[in-house]
Amino acid sequence: MTVSLALPRAVDLLSALAQGHRLAVFRLLVKAGPEGLPAGVIAREVGVRPNTLSTHLAILDHAGLVHARREGRSLIYSADYAAMRTLMSFLAEDCCGGRPEICAPLAELAPDCGACA
Repeated sequence: MTVSLALPRAVDLLSALAQGHRLAVFRLLVKAGPEGLPAGVIAREVGVRPNTLSTHLAILDHAGLVHARREGRSLIYSADYAAMRTLMSFLAEDCCGGRPEICAPLAELAPDCGACA
């Protein structure tokens, strides 16, 4: 499978996730589904102050890993699943040098995700 993600772009995406709170936010949003979550809920769940969360969300948004939409007075954030799939595909591209038995555990993870199957 050919993945259209250049190394510098992959580094940008990984850099955005390379911080504990940002990774927790992204994982929470992935779990929340396409409907997303309001910023206040994200702050409570992750355990960060709203102003700190805003910085983390801005970094994730700038990287293209999350998107925001306005609903009334609230900002609702959701994960960009296409960006996540592209990054995951890039990381697994040419996995195991043509030896699929090494990568088999990765392939077995997908059935655990009802939305992924």
